[in-house]
Amino acid sequence: MHALSLGTWWIHVTSVLEWLAAILAVQVFGAMRREGGWRWLALAMIPALVSAMAACTWHLFDNSPALKGLVVFQAALTAIGNTTMAIACWNLLRQQRLRQQQP
Repeated sequence: MHALSLGTWWIHVTSVLEWLAAILAVQVFGAMRREGGWRWLALAMIPALVSAMAACTWHLFDNSPALKGLVVFQAALTAIGNTTMAIACWNLLRQQRLRQQQP
């Protein structure tokens, strides 16, 4: 745990908690609006959350070279998360446009 300062750890941990809160907020918002597309966005946010947890785990073990695979896993999850969130947002936009076209 020596690899990061206490302030940096604070930012890492609170960022993970903030992302979890954002996922829950998106889920609640979608439920209140009765729009299922928001549930898909909340699910699409999970790979980014796991990516952040992987980064914290790597730092927890002092950025050990033995855990280099974890860094690759984290990078892949970041790419997957960005892609799934983009698709979920596109889906929300598509659904919104369809609703506007209905009489």
